[in-house]
Amino acid sequence: MKAHYILEFLTFVSIVLAFDSPCIPRKFDQDSIVCVCNSTYCDTFENIEPSRPGPANPIPYYDAVVTTRSGLRMERRSGSFGTTILTENIFKVGNTTEQMINGFGGAFTDAATITMNSLSGGARQNLLATYFSSGGIEYTMGRIPMASCDFSKRIYSYDDTKDDLTLSNFSLAEEDVLFKIPAIKNALKFSKRNISFFGSPWSSPYWMKTNNNMTGKGTIKGLPGGPYFKAWANYFVKFLQAYKKHGIDIWGLTAQNEPSDGLITGFSFQCLGWTPELQRDFIAKDLGPALEQNGFGHVKLMILDDQRIFLPYWPEVVLKDPNAAKYVSGIAIHWYEDLIIPTTALDLTYKKFGKDYFILNTEACEQDLINKNKSVLLGSWYRGEHYFYDIMQDLKHGVTGWVDWNMALNMQGGPNWENNRADSPIIVNAEKDEFYKQPMFYAMGHFSKFVEPGMKLLHHEANVTEGSGVEALFFIRDDRFVVANFLNINEEEMNITVSDPLTAMNNFNFEIPPKSFVTFRWWRS
Repeated sequence: MKAHYILEFLTFVSIVLAFDSPCIPRKFDQDSIVCVCNSTYCDTFENIEPSRPGPANPIPYYDAVVTTRSGLRMERRSGSFGTTILTENIFKVGNTTEQMINGFGGAFTDAATITMNSLSGGARQNLLATYFSSGGIEYTMGRIPMASCDFSKRIYSYDDTKDDLTLSNFSLAEEDVLFKIPAIKNALKFSKRNISFFGSPWSSPYWMKTNNNMTGKGTIKGLPGGPYFKAWANYFVKFLQAYKKHGIDIWGLTAQNEPSDGLITGFSFQCLGWTPELQRDFIAKDLGPALEQNGFGHVKLMILDDQRIFLPYWPEVVLKDPNAAKYVSGIAIHWYEDLIIPTTALDLTYKKFGKDYFILNTEACEQDLINKNKSVLLGSWYRGEHYFYDIMQDLKHGVTGWVDWNMALNMQGGPNWENNRADSPIIVNAEKDEFYKQPMFYAMGHFSKFVEPGMKLLHHEANVTEGSGVEALFFIRDDRFVVANFLNINEEEMNITVSDPLTAMNNFNFEIPPKSFVTFRWWRS
């Protein structure tokens, strides 16, 4: 470590404040640790902002929050701005902004909430608190599957009575009443922030679908404007009304989870097929009017809810029709093909529609599609890094938020009726009444806790050595509070300078640890 870094380190040594509870680490067979929580203990991190400069404290300070593969979990550090630039890797903060952030979160699936319920009351409360409380990572978004999906223990809809076009037998399932709704209500009690919940359907009831089965290839019977499409639109309304009776207001809806799945022969999960043309006409003739006529015109309706490959064509088809477009607020995407579909798909969509419609990532998870027994990797730093990198890439290209899939799963990556196991930021060991917070959890937390809804992406210029392996994103709040997230994928530390010409003294220098996530925060003058 160079002399100036030694001096800076000694002057502004890492601070671990008394009100934070440290991680209890445990190593499994991966390259990093998990943090162990149980009914009596879980690590916490309160969101304390650095002091704002003033007459009594004219020198601007920053704070840094550091998570590393080697085992640090949201460790606090702090330092001051100065005039010296000590590195060749300079990140200069600009003053122009892009999209506003909607938030970050996860899904209240049957599997997640049933798994939470396998814990004792104290451990379950700690799990929800670590996601939603001020000592946790403060999620602000929650996805709710409308009836069953593959991460359920069984296949069901909210109305399995054949040809009940009036939906007189519509009712929430025991999975909603016993698991999802109690978990959501507890999340609301823990949270000091507003939580935006949105619903997504996997399939209509079997009797509305052309193959008379909630799984497999099929679409709604008839044509938009017809009785089955009207009944399906009313199903959304009934869902919103039912959750409202339980005291839960739904912020948004996606018109269909992965509409392309229902057009694939032999698809084995719950699904419902749509083309963009069919979705356009359904929204214009059925869903949009049904929502508006029943007092839910304010609910944020999102189209697509599928992979990047359908951009920008899908929104071009749906939104060119003003009769459909007037009911739509956003475009939902999933991450599963992000490694092969370039971000230009997002750029084209944001350039054409970003001023009028938000883009939101609504699903992501890690899994091993070949060896289901390896879907859960306890302590995998790569998977956390993959989350962090994908969030950064999405936000760099117009996306307004990022919602994970199951918030908790068991040790096998389920339950899932189709054995489609996956990993999760939190894995529950019910036998020991404890749960494990993965590197993915902290990757999510560096965004969900510090990049608040309402912040805007802030432009910056990066003057770094080629192939530096360091990525950065900057955000700003209306009161001139700046947040910056950095990712270092290198096996070595990286010395960087952050230069903000709108902050007194302009610069600070920092040594980004190897294999790390770092969040910086400071006030502009």
